[in-house]
Amino acid sequence: MSVFDRLRHKSAERFYHARGWAMRWSFHTLLQFRLLLRWVVFSLILGCVLGVVGAAFVWCISFGTELREAHQWCYLLLPVGGLAIVFLYRVTHDKHDKGTNMILASLRSEAQLPVQMAPLIFISTILTHFVGGSAGREGAALQLGGSLGDLFGKALQLREKDKRILIHAGMSAAFSSIFRTPIAAAIFAMEVGCVGTMQYAALVPCVIASLTASFVAEKLGYPLAHFDVLEIPALTPGTAAKTLLLGIFCAALSILFCVVLHRTEHGMKKLLPNPYLRIAAAGTALILLGVLLHTENYYGIGDDVIHNAIGGQAVWYAFLFKMVFTAITLGGGFKGGEIVPSFFVGATFGCVFGHVAGMSPSLCAAVGMVALFCGVTNCPLASLFISAELFGMQCVPYCLLVVAVSYLLSGYYGLYKEQRFYYSKFSDEHIHHKTRG
Repeated sequence: MSVFDRLRHKSAERFYHARGWAMRWSFHTLLQFRLLLRWVVFSLILGCVLGVVGAAFVWCISFGTELREAHQWCYLLLPVGGLAIVFLYRVTHDKHDKGTNMILASLRSEAQLPVQMAPLIFISTILTHFVGGSAGREGAALQLGGSLGDLFGKALQLREKDKRILIHAGMSAAFSSIFRTPIAAAIFAMEVGCVGTMQYAALVPCVIASLTASFVAEKLGYPLAHFDVLEIPALTPGTAAKTLLLGIFCAALSILFCVVLHRTEHGMKKLLPNPYLRIAAAGTALILLGVLLHTENYYGIGDDVIHNAIGGQAVWYAFLFKMVFTAITLGGGFKGGEIVPSFFVGATFGCVFGHVAGMSPSLCAAVGMVALFCGVTNCPLASLFISAELFGMQCVPYCLLVVAVSYLLSGYYGLYKEQRFYYSKFSDEHIHHKTRG
């Protein structure tokens, strides 16, 4: 073969190789674009639906809360409301409901979500708030979003792996529409299930679903959540040291909060195995506590107390009583979440700490909220984004300090028994640790 023929042959080989590479690259890019388009469409639909559902849920809770505050006798309905909740779960054959823990287990394909989960948690949480149970909204948000995401995946006949991604997206959308913190909502859904790892495959669906749900909720009249911190001093060695000390205290408090919740639930189930008797006893205990304390501050969500704490005003024992009220409410069988109560506990404790330490009580209340949230959920990135969305970027350096400390020192305790720790908090090693409590 002549030199000219060899050169021509090599040129032809390079041409066919280049053409084959271009075809493979084009095909790969087309598949990725198709996948992107698919998740965009699914996430937009899910975000729109949960934006409407979340807004309706918030409206119902607000209406129930206003009705309860306008008519003091509603607190006397705590046992009756509790009995109605147990009856609802019994009559729908969902008596072994595990709440948010079931959602987290479904992310690992360890549990199947019942179809009735969404309407049940919607109605039962509204009932809990109407009669004055001390609970939050995020438990309902995660269960609403996760169950609707799972239902959507089943309707589309998606693979199990893709269905789990829609569960993540649904959790993000519901959290975003109800809490109005869309950035933190997207991160929280990917971070909460497995500590130390994040489900980045769900990043696009979570982000789009969260932003869409937030947009829909805002159009329906619910603005983004925000608190005004009254005084933010310069970050100096002195203020940093006080902030680190607050983080240490909040880590210990988050452990106490989780232990009190879990032990109270276990103790009440052991003492009163019958769910009707248990929830009636819990409702009666909450009524008696309110009468003895001559206050209604520990019923319901406690938004007013949280705002007052951010404003620099809180009584020193508020965080303790809120833990007791929440433990009895959830341990007795009422429905709702634990995160808003943790905000209450963190804000009131932080405010008191600020007065004692001679540091801005308003800033310490904000930082305490974030530290408690991180300690009980083990979600440092979501905690940091929540601080930025709720309090603005000026608070972020302080919140970064307490998030780091609270995450480390809270150990393997957490609100959710089905949360798993895949990486150690204390060394660079892979583990598989269950949540303590």
